[in-house]
Formats: sequence, C-alpha cells, structure tokens
Amino acid sequence: MHGEPKYGPGFEHFGYVNPEAPKGGTLRRSVVANGFDSFHPYALKGVAAAGIQQYAYDSLLVSSDDEPFTMYGLIAESVETPEDRSYVIFNLRPEARFSDGEPITAEDVVFSYQTLVTDGHPFYRNYYANVGQATALGKHRVRFDFGEDTNRELPLILGQMPIFPKHFWQEHDFTGPGLTVPVTSGPYTIDEFEAGRSVVFQRQEDYWAEDLPVNVGRHNFDHIRFDYYTDSTVALEAFKSGNFDLRIENSAKNWATGYQSDALENGRIIKETLEHQRPAGMQAFVMNTRRAPFDNKHVRKALAYGFDFAWTNKNLFYGQYKRTDSYFENSELASSGLPSDAELKLLEPHRDALPDAVFNKAYQPPSTQGDNTLRDNLRQALKLLNDAGYAIEDGTMTHQQTGEPLAFQILLRQKTFERVVLPFARNLEKLGIQVDVRLVDTNQYVQRVRQFNYDMIVQTLPQSRSPGNEQRDYWHSVNADVSGSKNYMGIQDPVVDDLVSKIIQAPDREALVTRTRALDRVLLWGHYVIPQWFLDVDRVAYWQKLSRPDTIPESGTDLSTWWSDES
Repeated sequence: MHGEPKYGPGFEHFGYVNPEAPKGGTLRRSVVANGFDSFHPYALKGVAAAGIQQYAYDSLLVSSDDEPFTMYGLIAESVETPEDRSYVIFNLRPEARFSDGEPITAEDVVFSYQTLVTDGHPFYRNYYANVGQATALGKHRVRFDFGEDTNRELPLILGQMPIFPKHFWQEHDFTGPGLTVPVTSGPYTIDEFEAGRSVVFQRQEDYWAEDLPVNVGRHNFDHIRFDYYTDSTVALEAFKSGNFDLRIENSAKNWATGYQSDALENGRIIKETLEHQRPAGMQAFVMNTRRAPFDNKHVRKALAYGFDFAWTNKNLFYGQYKRTDSYFENSELASSGLPSDAELKLLEPHRDALPDAVFNKAYQPPSTQGDNTLRDNLRQALKLLNDAGYAIEDGTMTHQQTGEPLAFQILLRQKTFERVVLPFARNLEKLGIQVDVRLVDTNQYVQRVRQFNYDMIVQTLPQSRSPGNEQRDYWHSVNADVSGSKNYMGIQDPVVDDLVSKIIQAPDREALVTRTRALDRVLLWGHYVIPQWFLDVDRVAYWQKLSRPDTIPESGTDLSTWWSDES
C-alpha cells in the first residue's frame, strides 16, 4: 500500500513459516454456536459454516502477516497499475484451477466481482464502490477501471476478492443459504459434514498453488474439522478430554482456572500467550442511536459512568486486560493526548460541528482508578442525565417532558458474558435506569443485529493496520440503514463521512496515520460506545501433537502455518 514490499522478487517463502513443515494429520477445532445452515458466507442470508472463507476460497493476491498492507501474487501472476492507480490489470496464472479441475479465467474474475456487488452481502457494494468497470481482456487478463475519486487502495482491495466459478454459480442461487457443497478455489474442499453440527475440510492433494512462495510452509493439515458446541463450558471440557486439538481462549476466567488437568500438568496440553502487534480495535457496549434514548449524546455519555472496568478486571478477569480508549487500540493509528498540528488541519474546518473536547481534552473513558469511586461516577452520570431532561421519580429515572422511564435492553448471545453485563446493569439500576439483559440463540442474534433490531449489544469492531475502504461500512452515513452493515451504532455525521473519505484517499503512510487519529477522536467524543478492554496477546491452548513456527508475525497467531507432529 505504501513504500516497498518486504519480500522482493524471487523470495522463497514468508519469514514466519517453517518451509520444512510436514504435511498430514488432522486439526480438530470447536465452534460455540447453534449450528450453521449455509456453505455460502458471501450472501446476507443464513449462518455460514466455520472455516469456509478461510480454507475454501483463494483470491487474486494474498497478504503477508508481517507488513501493514502488502500483497503478493496468488491466482494473479502479475499486476499492472499506473502511478495514479486509476486502473489495475491482473494477469492470471494459466495453471490456476478450481476444485473440480476447471481453469480459473478472467471471466470468472469478472463474474465474481459483478456477483458480489449485485447479489452478495451489502458490504461488497460499499467495499468496491469506487470500481467503475470490470473487463476481461483475454482468457487470463482482466482489467478494473476506477472512478474519479482517488483511492490508491483499490488494486489491493480487488486482490483480496474471493474468486468463484462462473460455471457452478450460474446453476445455483447466490443470494440464499444452502448446504450444497460448492466448487471452490482454495486449498481445501468440504469433505463431509453433519448439518449444523460439524464440517470437515480436506486438503486438495493436487492443489495447483501448493508450491508458490506465498504458500510454502502453509496449509499443512490433511483435514481440518470443526465441531459445534452450544455451551462454552462443555466445549472446554471436551478440549481437556482430547476431543479437539486447539483452543484460542477468549475468557479470562477460563484461562486462569479452567485448564487445570492431568494433561496440562504432564505437558500434553500446552498453554501459551503469544504476543502480537495487530490493532485490537474496539470491543464495547455498542448503543443504537437509531432508537431512544441513545439518540441523545448526554444519555450515551452518562451510561459510560456505570461501567466499572477496574472492578470487572480485578474480580472477573484476574487482572489480565487493559482498558480500551481508542477505536484503533494497540497501534500507531490510535489517538492520544491532544491533536497534533497535522490533525488540527483536518479538524479545524469542522470546529463548529464538533465538541470543544475534541480540540482541548485527551479522551479517557470513565474510571474508578485512583481517588475516583463508582459513587463519584454515578453522581457525574446523574448530572448528565439531568442535563438531558431526566430526573428520578419514585425510584425510576424519568424524562420530565414525556414521562417515559429510561429503560433499554442489552442483547447477548453468549451466556458467559452475563457475569460482565449484570454488574453493569445493577450499577445503572442504582440510578433508576431499567436494564433488561436478554440472551438469545446465535441465529436469532445474527438476524437481529443485521436488521439493527436492538438497543445495546456487546460488539467488537476489528481494525487492520492499514484502514481504508472498510471504514465506510463501519461509520459512513450511507450505511447507517443498510441491513448487514457494520455501522452498528447508526452513525450519520458529515464530519465522520469527510474523514473516512480522507482516509481512503491518503497518499502515504504518514497521512493515513494522521487522518485515522483524527477520525478516532471524533468517534470517541461522539460517545457511541462504552469501551471495554483488550489484550495484546493471543491465549492459545493446544495438545502436544501440534507444532508451530518459532516466529510469530506482527498480525499474531496464524494457524495456517501450524502442522501436525504425531511423534
């Protein structure tokens, strides 16, 4: 994206793989969910089986995990683009094949693009919004022309596009779910499945791209199996019993106390915390501003004073987490302190539309560290709610004009998260706020979130080290009411729209960092979320039969580089 690639012409393999890793064996993994009803993850409908995107589909280019945003040839043998990147031409490898042996052609690439933007998930219409035209120039040569807006990211973004077989999807419905096993383009195909309960991927023995430099030392397991569990506690016990091989742990309590077993004591189970340098993004209580009372910024700001992170981290998480205070946490993209001169140049034209705090105060979420107490925070929340027109009447926080009580629902899909949410709800109830915590199954949760049918949810907003087009899907006004978008909060702010456009048009890394920090400040002072916590390590537990490379890339644990070592 910016600067020069780390790996020059003729490189043999990425620096974080073991080029001598043996092929073979099975990687057994678990999924805590209520099953799946689709092998088609690129449509809006249905819940796709785990692993299908990761293992079954190849793209024109593939990124490295130890650079912010650099891509190397996979299906594409070479790339042509002018200095202004107003178009890109991909020259395909003649040997590239789908899983049924049919060649991958320029027509398949054009079909993949056109199908994604017309029949695929709404995300793709925004992601490829600046693409003007796709043209097959020959059997193995395809060109994309871009619109007038400067977007230097587009050649790389198009390189990420999954490639579908036109001959298969012309005979099948791309818009809906289904368990018809698809023809795919990646290193694995679906070997067997039990609807909603398990799916097994099998490595293609004659995979055409196995020996390309980008794949050396990767895709080492003959089979990868996902078994579904409806309860995380049951899944953990299944892991300790040897029913599956690896677990990336997201529960601090489990990590601290849940793995005790003979297998751990004698070294057959290995627990590791593997450091990474990827942005942590924002995990938070997300408020839906399309609905009252979250359409009121004073209310949103007030509610944050009811979340006691320090207590939560000490009593529930064994002190393992750090507090999140940026949408681009754990990266150079995160804002801190007061705006730099370069940031001010971006923000000053919008001064009248922004709160003064954007310019003169460093953002910090409410805390009970030091001399501050929860009681102090609740007093501050009460003042903000009074400013918003609320007061406590007969023990209930009530709007003084409408007479409506301040009440909302927190929608959850993981029972384990109740222990975090319920203390937060009890804190707010001290202010007379009525909080209903509602646990639903995965399918219902997914559908409700897609339709923005919620008051508050717990959501993670992940980020890459090179923000770009995907920022539209998160924050831009055009996506506030598009079902399935990641604008969970319903943000509709011209200032945010402008900064998102500037990020997409950033001419170099320095400008990208500055513009992202400015956007971060505006989002934080919009009080759309209540920040929670992050980790700068991956917590991984696995049985001794698995091995991994010694080098961990900047992006963190990459299971495609692991292998089976039965000895």
